[in-house]
Order: sequence, then structure tokens, then C-alpha cells
Amino acid sequence: QVQLVESGGGLVQAGGSLRLSCAASGSIFSINAMGWYRQAPGKQRELVAIIITGVSTNYGDSVKGRFTISKDNAKNTTYLQMNSLRPEDTAVYYCYALIRVRATSGPLHYWGQGTQVTVSS
Repeated sequence: QVQLVESGGGLVQAGGSLRLSCAASGSIFSINAMGWYRQAPGKQRELVAIIITGVSTNYGDSVKGRFTISKDNAKNTTYLQMNSLRPEDTAVYYCYALIRVRATSGPLHYWGQGTQVTVSS
């Protein structure tokens, strides 16, 4: 079984920074993609940033230039550095990964439990 465990959320003032971490553990053959989505109250879940292994790194339009995603392949961990935070960044942030658990299986979607980020004005 695969688990995604997030950490690093919290309360910060506008203009501040936070760093989120997400570690994948369990039976992992390969990680095809790993990244972050967020969901604010009353809104749909949206892409924040994602690394598609060996292909590309993509960001949501609202965070480009402010957020940076990175990945430590040895630790199966992704990080989201969030700078110049705004009140509209307030949301629950979910770690996402597309993982193959064995060489003969197709990739499966996994989600973390979510971590709250609150930006005060």
C-alpha cells in the first residue's frame, strides 16, 4: 500500500512564505508524477504545481513566479516552496502522486490527507 504524508501547512501573514513537504512511502516501483493541488471553500480543486517525471514541470497560472516545486527522488519526497503568499492562496493543499507499485502494473492515483494553509491579510 502507498501512503502520501504531507507536512508544513499553517498560518502566515500575506507576503510571507511556507514550505510544504510530501513523502511517499510503501510499495513503490516508480513515480510517474508528483505534485500539489489545492481546494478553497466553495471552489473546485485546482492544480498548484506538478512534476511529470522526465517530461515537464507545470504550475497553475495563479502561482507562477511565486511557488516552486521540487523533488528528492531518493526520498520520494516533493516540496512546495510558497513565497509572496496572498490571502487568496488560503486553501487545503493536497499532495498527489501517480505511482506504479510494480513493473507489471499501470500507474494509480494517490492523494494525501491535505494540509491547511491560511494566509491572513
